[in-house]
Amino acid sequence: MARLAKPAEMFDRDFEWAELVRFATYAEPRATLGVVSGRRRQGKTFLLDAISRATGGFMFTATETTEADALGQFGQALARHLDEPTPFRFADWDEAIARLMRIAADGPKVVVIDEFPFLAKASPALPSIIQRALDPAAQHSNTPVRLLLCGSALSFMGKLLAGNAPLRGRAGLDLIVPTLDYRLAARFWDIADERTAALTHSILGGTPAYRREFAQGDSPAGPEDFDSWVVRAVLNPGRPLFREARYLLAEEPDLHDTALYHSVLAAIANGNANRGGIADYLGRKSTDLAHPLSVLQDVGMITHEEDAFRRNRSSYRIAEPLVSFYHAVMRPVWGDLERPGRADRVWQRVQPTFQSKILGPHFEQLSREWTRWHAGHDTLGGIADRVASGTLSDPATRTGREVDVAAYGRDEAGRERLLAIGEAKWNDTIGMGHLRRLEETRDLLRARNPAQSADTRLIFYSGAGFMPDLQQRAAEDVTIQLVALPRLYHGE
Repeated sequence: MARLAKPAEMFDRDFEWAELVRFATYAEPRATLGVVSGRRRQGKTFLLDAISRATGGFMFTATETTEADALGQFGQALARHLDEPTPFRFADWDEAIARLMRIAADGPKVVVIDEFPFLAKASPALPSIIQRALDPAAQHSNTPVRLLLCGSALSFMGKLLAGNAPLRGRAGLDLIVPTLDYRLAARFWDIADERTAALTHSILGGTPAYRREFAQGDSPAGPEDFDSWVVRAVLNPGRPLFREARYLLAEEPDLHDTALYHSVLAAIANGNANRGGIADYLGRKSTDLAHPLSVLQDVGMITHEEDAFRRNRSSYRIAEPLVSFYHAVMRPVWGDLERPGRADRVWQRVQPTFQSKILGPHFEQLSREWTRWHAGHDTLGGIADRVASGTLSDPATRTGREVDVAAYGRDEAGRERLLAIGEAKWNDTIGMGHLRRLEETRDLLRARNPAQSADTRLIFYSGAGFMPDLQQRAAEDVTIQLVALPRLYHGE
C-alpha cells in the first residue's frame, strides 16, 4: 500500500486517515464505494479534502437545491477537474454517474461527493443509480474510481448501507468520524490545566470546529480566565457559538417541528432523564414522545442508556454538551443575553444552574468514560466492558440510591461481575462519609447478588480533591480508588 503522509495541520485522526489511505490506494481495478459520516463540525470535509488533494482526486460538495441545478453544478465541477473546455450537460444522474465511473483511466482515483444527503433528497433514485453502476455487470466499463459518499445527516447516512437499502453490501469503507474525547479535546484546545479543560469540555465538548472556526483560536488561558472566556466567546451575541445550538437542530433534515424537539431537549437538559419525566415537564402524554425521542436519537442528538441495575429502566442524555448548555443555561435568559453588554452579569446569575445542571452531570459522564476506556486492570480488578449509572432500591429506607458509575466485567467463566461502583462529585471534597455511604450501597448489592458483587471495588471521582483520612485509607486498601482530575486526564 502506498504511504500518504497525514497533513501536518491535521490534529489526531490517525485511524481515520489510515483507513482513507487504505481505501484510496486499493489496487483492485473495479470501482469501489466508501461511506463517511459523523455529526456536523467534526472535520469530515477537512479529512476528505486532504485525501482528495493528496491523491489528485475529484471532490464535489453538494448544496440543497433542485435536481436540475445539482446536475448542472456537478457537470461544471467535473468538467473543471478534467480540464474540459465546456461544462458537461447531463440529462440525468444515470448519465452523470456513468461518466464519473470512467474518470480513473490512469489508476485508482478518489472521488468525493460531500453532503450526499442533499443530492439524494432532490433525487431519491440516486443511491439505486450508484448501486447499479457498481453491479458486476456494469463494472466492465468502469475504471478504479474510489467513490466516497459523505454526509452529516446521521439518520440518512445510517440507513444508506442498512437493511434492504440499495447500497447494502456494496461499501468497502464505512467510516464514522467521531467527536474528540475529553483528553484529546484538552490537547486540541491547548489547555494544560485539567480543571479548565473539564470546564471547557462541559460547554463545547470535543467538536474541532468550535475552536478553529467558531472561536478563532480563543481558548481560556487558565482557571482565572474561564469566566471571561465564556462571556466573550460563548455568551457573546456577536460570536457564532452564541446561536450554534439553535442552528444544529435547524440543520437536521428530519426535524420538522423544531419547537417540539427543542422542548424535549430542554426537558432532558433540566434533569428529566426518563420518558415519564420528560412528558410531565412538557405537559404531554408519555406515549406522545415516542416519535420525537426516536428521531432525536437517530440524528445523534440524544443517547438512550440502560440503567446499571435494571435492564427495563433507561435514561436519555443529550449527546452534544453545547446543546445541554444552551437549553439549561442560555435559553431561559435568552432575552437578556441578546442585549450586548449584559453577558457578564447574566453569567454570574446563572452560576448555580451551570454548576447543578451542567458541571455535575458532565463530570459524572467523564468519570464513566474514564472508567470504560482508561481505567486499568489494577484499578478495577479487571477490564470493564460495560459502564453505566443506575439507581438501586433500598428496602430499609424505601428510597433509591443513585450510583454514578457501575463498571461490569467478566470472570474466567464468562459470567458478568460487578467490578466497581463509584461516586463522582465535581465541587465536593470527598471524605469518610462518602465512603460509608458507598460501602452501604455495596452491601445492598452483595445481599442481592453475592457472587456478582463479592469483589466489587469502590471508586471516588472528585474535581475538588479528597480528605486526608480517606487518602490514608485508600493508600492502605487497593479496593478503594481515588480519581482526581490529573488522574482522570493522564492516568489509569
